[in-house]
Amino acid sequence: MSLLGKEKRQIITKAVIGKGKRFTEASHTISPHHSPSSILGCWVINHHYKARKRGDFVEVSGSYDINVWYSFNDNTKTEVVTDKVTYSERIPLAIKDDNCITDDLEVIARATQQPNCLECKINDSGNKILVEVEKEFIVEVIGETKVVVKLDPHGYVETDDDFDYDELEAELADVNPDVSSSSDGESDR
Repeated sequence: MSLLGKEKRQIITKAVIGKGKRFTEASHTISPHHSPSSILGCWVINHHYKARKRGDFVEVSGSYDINVWYSFNDNTKTEVVTDKVTYSERIPLAIKDDNCITDDLEVIARATQQPNCLECKINDSGNKILVEVEKEFIVEVIGETKVVVKLDPHGYVETDDDFDYDELEAELADVNPDVSSSSDGESDR
């Protein structure tokens, strides 16, 4: 008979109790020091973020730098302009399990698509730079929950009957522990 005459047990474990995913595109306007003639390059760097659970969603807040290399004075000079962008996004939890037994939750956020420049162009007035950036996050909420397992009425019995220890000993006796020595430099073929 099992503990207290029951055939089931409850196990407390940590498990994923919520998941969400979100892809976003954002437009940014950068004001360079000079009116640009052409865009020579654009890249997004220094991405940092943190996440926390808020109700039925996870809030991811962070920042990244947009660097734009451009020419000015009729393409005779170049300069790099940097703009720091901050953001805060709500990622809804598409999968939720309310069977959590504590309020102590762990939130894991992963950027599956780091912020990346999709398009960089000069605006129609010719004095600003327009940048389109994409990014994607996957979030998971981890909490303690209970798992119910059914017990085997006969119990678990570990047996070594199927294993032949004599055969193992015979194989190990043939092993040469000094692999660096060789009689005449030949290897087994």
